[in-house]
Amino acid sequence: MSYLPYLADRGQVADATALIAMFGDDAGLEAAARADESRDIGNYLHFCRWRQIERLILLLSAETAIGTVH
Repeated sequence: MSYLPYLADRGQVADATALIAMFGDDAGLEAAARADESRDIGNYLHFCRWRQIERLILLLSAETAIGTVH
């Protein structure tokens, strides 16, 4: 992953963890589908939000530490 997702609020973390709990390994695909649906209806704010949640899910599912480890 080349960069970390931007999190506007803690609700995005809650949405990511809820998707992981509901969809397991397919949580990222669900977030992508929600982003695509938002884009298709012209809601670009929700499109960006769900794309960032998709990236967060990928980050949370990584087996190794990402970024600086103190």
